[in-house]
Amino acid sequence: MEIVVLPCKSIPPITTPSKHESLAEFSPKHYKPSVNFSNNHLKLSSKPNSIITDTHLNHLCYKHRLNEAIVVLDSIAQYGFKVKPNTFARLIQTCIDMKSINLGREFHKRIDLVNVTPFIEAKLVSMYAKCGSLEDARKVFDEIRERNLFTWSAMVGACSRDERWREVVDLFFSMMEDGVVPDNFLFPKILKACGNCGDVEACKLIHSMVIRCGMKHEIRVNNSVLGAYSKCRMLDSARRFFENMEWKDDVSWNSVITAYCNKGDVGEAQRFFELMLKEGIEPGLRTWNIMIACYNQLGSCDIAMEMMKEMKSFGITPDVFTWTSMISGLAQNNRRIEALELFRRMLLEGTKPNGVTLTSAISACASLKDLYKGKELHSIAFKTGCADSVLVGNSLIDIYSKCGELEAAQLVFDSVLEKDFYTWNSMIGGYCQAGYCGKAHDLFMKMQESGLLPNVVTWNAMITGYMQKGAEDQAMILFDIMEKDGKVKRDAASWNTLIAGYLQNGQKNKALEIFRQMQSLNVKPNSVTLLTILPSLANLVSAKKVQEIHGCVMRWYMESDLSVSNSLVDTYAKSGNLVYSKAVFDEMPTKDIVSWNILIGGFVLHGRPFDALHLFDKMREMAVEPSKGTFARIISAYGLAKMVDEGKRIFSSMIEEYQILPCLDHCAAMVNLYGRSGRFEEAIAFIEDMPIEPDFSVWVALLTACRIRGNFKLAALAGERLLELQPKDTVLHQLVSELHALCGIAKDSLEVKMPERWKENKENVGQSWIEVKNRVYTFVSGDQCHPNAELAYSRIRSIGEKFKGFDSFRMFCFDEEESEEICGVHSEKLAFAFSLTKSPHASKTIRIVKNLRMCTDCHFTAKVISKAYGCDVYVSDSSCLHHFRDGRCSCGDYW
Repeated sequence: MEIVVLPCKSIPPITTPSKHESLAEFSPKHYKPSVNFSNNHLKLSSKPNSIITDTHLNHLCYKHRLNEAIVVLDSIAQYGFKVKPNTFARLIQTCIDMKSINLGREFHKRIDLVNVTPFIEAKLVSMYAKCGSLEDARKVFDEIRERNLFTWSAMVGACSRDERWREVVDLFFSMMEDGVVPDNFLFPKILKACGNCGDVEACKLIHSMVIRCGMKHEIRVNNSVLGAYSKCRMLDSARRFFENMEWKDDVSWNSVITAYCNKGDVGEAQRFFELMLKEGIEPGLRTWNIMIACYNQLGSCDIAMEMMKEMKSFGITPDVFTWTSMISGLAQNNRRIEALELFRRMLLEGTKPNGVTLTSAISACASLKDLYKGKELHSIAFKTGCADSVLVGNSLIDIYSKCGELEAAQLVFDSVLEKDFYTWNSMIGGYCQAGYCGKAHDLFMKMQESGLLPNVVTWNAMITGYMQKGAEDQAMILFDIMEKDGKVKRDAASWNTLIAGYLQNGQKNKALEIFRQMQSLNVKPNSVTLLTILPSLANLVSAKKVQEIHGCVMRWYMESDLSVSNSLVDTYAKSGNLVYSKAVFDEMPTKDIVSWNILIGGFVLHGRPFDALHLFDKMREMAVEPSKGTFARIISAYGLAKMVDEGKRIFSSMIEEYQILPCLDHCAAMVNLYGRSGRFEEAIAFIEDMPIEPDFSVWVALLTACRIRGNFKLAALAGERLLELQPKDTVLHQLVSELHALCGIAKDSLEVKMPERWKENKENVGQSWIEVKNRVYTFVSGDQCHPNAELAYSRIRSIGEKFKGFDSFRMFCFDEEESEEICGVHSEKLAFAFSLTKSPHASKTIRIVKNLRMCTDCHFTAKVISKAYGCDVYVSDSSCLHHFRDGRCSCGDYW
């Protein structure tokens, strides 16, 4: 603890040169009477009587007729008289009351008409500070030679009102050097400054001074010490001090409760709240508001709501701050409909909303895009006089922009007189979102003309607008000049807008190029960056790129970000690397239900049902409650394992035990469960009993099962239902026609007819993509012009020789492309051959993406290659992910 010597007798003031030039305009030697008496003013035929003059000046002060008071002072100056200090002080105080710095300056010019006392000097300091000129207040203060407690208090109070906390602390130390000790009025102001600027050492020093000065029983000072420790986050010191306080009031309790709330320790705050009740001190409105706000900020809105009800039982009526805290809390925790309902209740109970309340409610409407309620709130804002405030105006611009009402947004924008960054950015963003980049650019230029330079949010909004419009070159120009000409440093969001824009426009390689450029410049990505780029790599030809992004995640220590780790698990699984997917999952420090669902889904995708079911059992052992998505995946796993009874039990458990109503995903999984095991009667009965109308996925599940199992009659029924849902699907028309022929059904019996114009282009063109040596190659069915076509076709012939000894599996095919006799060799065969030719020794794993469903012949070819060449072959087609190994496929020949 620093040793402080307290003065025990008066110390002569230290004469120091002024920090500023003396205020020449206020110096007596420059004074000349500039106003003469006329018939309209008081006439003095003889020397004025000082008593009468002071009385008259006091009367003019009372009437706020200060211009006449100046005339009287000028008259007095002609006779060389002075006014009483108290009278002059009243004149200065009246200037403060009228907030007239100009009149204050006039009186300051006439300072020679009074015997200047420290009280007068303090009044002058207060006048300049309270009238908005802290600089002039400081000049007056610096020229005071003999500063006492009054003058120091005036200057400290001036800086405190202007929230110049560091200057207050500096003034305290200067004050101590001057031999002046603060009193019980000044200590709280200095302690508040220490707390707000986090000066822990000053807090400790003043605490010791309070004890030495005998003020430890002053409740106001003690509360200030407690508040300072709390704001400096010295909770142990604050708690000890609180417990040692002899007498505590509601301010003391509020300080310690607020301290724990600010820390986020709502449990400890609640304990002090309950202790307060036990000690017989009823919490006031402020205490209840502190607790309710804390629970809302931590997302515990239900507890906050209960506290709001409880406070009413104590006879305390919620005020506008209580309601605002609840409405804001619900809105920020994605409970926006409840927030708006609570706002309605607030109005019914007669509480008038303020600007913050309206802003929270309007923001909730903006998120819901509820234009009707937004207009209602706009009307309320007009009635309460809040419509012109920048806060409410910004939220109104936001909702009108998001709802496409740009004219209304522009009207609100024009009505906001003091526009801030958010005002301009909301309007510019609204035009960009609607595709009006020209209007957005005009506003962008006007913003600069108004003297407000665009910030990084403004630039990002403009870049996003141009990217969404497809004007990528213009977006890149803005991106390049924002740092050079705009003098605005790019942030992660600036890069994210480009990456997202290129992905949206189908330019994945360009998006990756931007991401790599971002890394080369050592710009740290955020979770949005990674969550934008990773889903675009969820395919078989991007496996190496996923590892590249994973390396970036580790380099920036972002593994602890749950959403990023979940995305990595998902992307690895979909890119064919289930080993890495599980490894990331196992290393995750925390997991949510999404984490479990993703890996369970990954096992199902790769045809490993028993691994999925084992993980589900492990999840339940860890007391993680399954969600809708979990059950859809688990029913699919039971289907793959052909465990129909177990699948039926889990479906019933979902409804009865977990009260989850089945959706279409669950229904499609159940039909698949029955179909894979050939239990068609149960499948049809399930479809007929469905509480919701079957969609495309349900009928496809039945069609696939019937097609593979040879139940052509039922397959035809499923096909007809699919045609009703998608009458323009030419492949379906062809399939149903073939099924009708097999069943002996007349060709003309099909109710949904295919117009002639669709028949001309009914066949799709098969395309496949493969990555070899970090380069992606594209193959088209029947393509003989490919640079590597000759090598590929030669290899295909040699692969054909490997077919000997293999039994091919034949079934009724659901071909999405023409047979090889018509269109030529299918694209995936060309990709197989190319991979084996280009890197025969490195082709331990072949990964191919195809745009259409594999035919049975290509499926058989992949089996042969995996067996004959001892490699893993992954093919992702429009139906599922196939993993071929040792002559078998993960789909079980069911696709």
